Amino acid sequence: QVQLVESGGGLVQPGGSLRLSCAASGSVLSSNVMGWYRQAPGKERELVARIRSGRYPDYGSSVEGRCAISRDNAKQMVWLQMNSLQPEDTAVYYCHVRKDGVDYWGRGTLVTVSS
Repeated sequence: QVQLVESGGGLVQPGGSLRLSCAASGSVLSSNVMGWYRQAPGKERELVARIRSGRYPDYGSSVEGRCAISRDNAKQMVWLQMNSLQPEDTAVYYCHVRKDGVDYWGRGTLVTVSS
């Protein structure tokens, strides 16, 4: 079992930045994919970024160039740095781990981009 707890969401003005954090408990291996997804009201959940140790990160097309994902395997944490945020980035952001073919999700953290 893996438990994930996100933090760092909040209200930010357009053009601003946020850094989301996700702490994992349970055994998350460096080979397991860790990442972030988001879901805006009325829309499907979409990939923001994911990372597996030893490989280049993958980014969703809507955020590429504006986000950076990083992880610390020893601390079992993953972060998402988001820059140049726009109102369309408003969504609940979910931390995700895929381990042994099972998907684990956090409860999500709300990011609201508004002036």
